[in-house]
Amino acid sequence: MDLFVTVLLWFMAVSSGLMAGIYFAFSVFVMRALATLERGEAIRAMNAINAVIVRTAFLPLFFASSLGALALAVIGGLHWGVSGGTTMAQGGAAYFVGMFMVTVGRNVPLNNALAAVDPASDTGAAVWAQYLRQWTRWNHVRTIACTVSLALFIAAIASMRA
Repeated sequence: MDLFVTVLLWFMAVSSGLMAGIYFAFSVFVMRALATLERGEAIRAMNAINAVIVRTAFLPLFFASSLGALALAVIGGLHWGVSGGTTMAQGGAAYFVGMFMVTVGRNVPLNNALAAVDPASDTGAAVWAQYLRQWTRWNHVRTIACTVSLALFIAAIASMRA
């Protein structure tokens, strides 16, 4: 494969590692810490995190890596069975589906629902209880997808160099 594909694989390996680390932190301790707070404080804290994260380097990384994963899924699919092609396609698909689509289809709607409630209301309490459980479950999926993708991108790089 050419230099473009090699650079894109390295970009995706690094991006997958970064995203896995972010999601891992939320799965392992951020959400657990928020669960120890009073409900209204927890809702306000999570809403603040959600408001800030979209104004940081996270969002460009999120979209650039999603496009990179989609590109590698297509390129790898076109080179299925060729050295690195299969693992490249699998890594791209796992990342795009398990990170991007889960975020857009599951985590973001949950974030929007949480942002719409009054933290001090009974509705807020019900939404928070459901949010904490469901958002964290889907975040585990994103963590695993990014970690698996990282391993597959490294395997693709290694097999192309062999």
